[in-house]
Amino acid sequence: MIQPRKRFGQHWLRSEKALTQIVQAAALTPTDRVLEIGPGTGVLTRTLLPLAQSVVAVELDRDLLPSLRQQFDRSGNFLLLEGDILSLDLDMTLRDLPQFQSPNKVVANIPYNITGPILEKLLGTIAAPNPKPFEAIVLLLQKEVADRLCAQPNSKTFGALTVRVQYLADCQWVCHVPAKAFQPPPKVDSAVVKLIPRLFQPIATDPRWLETLVKLGFATKRKMLRNNLQSVIDRDRLSVLLEDMNLNAQVRAENLSVENWVTLSNKLKKDKEKC
Repeated sequence: MIQPRKRFGQHWLRSEKALTQIVQAAALTPTDRVLEIGPGTGVLTRTLLPLAQSVVAVELDRDLLPSLRQQFDRSGNFLLLEGDILSLDLDMTLRDLPQFQSPNKVVANIPYNITGPILEKLLGTIAAPNPKPFEAIVLLLQKEVADRLCAQPNSKTFGALTVRVQYLADCQWVCHVPAKAFQPPPKVDSAVVKLIPRLFQPIATDPRWLETLVKLGFATKRKMLRNNLQSVIDRDRLSVLLEDMNLNAQVRAENLSVENWVTLSNKLKKDKEKC
């Protein structure tokens, strides 16, 4: 068995139950073209290949490549790319490979140490969403991050990451995956989430302004929002706007839903334009 390498944050999934839940969440059809990030030893890849039109797997650890090629190259619908998903131009790489072009779904057990950058790569940002969004993204993540992605307002886990991701995608909790499901067991539990990119309604009239507000609003979580945002809006004026939205003037950032954040951003933008 290939030994996991700590510097790549590798932990091999060995739970058939978790694999089944991941694949069921992806709801694959024979026309789906899957992107898998970090195939590792190929446990998930082996499950995906019979269900999809094609699987493009991106692996950074070159020591894993020979085994992956030996296992799957003869399948005909498998393409292995060596490289870093964060710097890879997938469209350019696949432009002369029609069978593997334009993956429409992502299914992956991703390296936990680069979860944030991977989410941004797949979804984009509030100000610059992915112009070619995936139909669905199913990820095995650190449970703490999964909790934040799927959090509801007024909870301790609701934060800036929640707002940024939920503005770009519908976030669904799939299942909890305990540490013992991996070899070696990580120090934390994991979870599977499904992200479905879509246009949020109401839309932010100035997405960059919304990004700025969210960053400032969550800068100090225990402070009231009017204190965190006082560098960009008078505290009393913000109190009036919050009350117009049927929100207490003493709310904190985590008390606002994503819709509240967008509405507040749009109201503040109008205010600035009047000045």
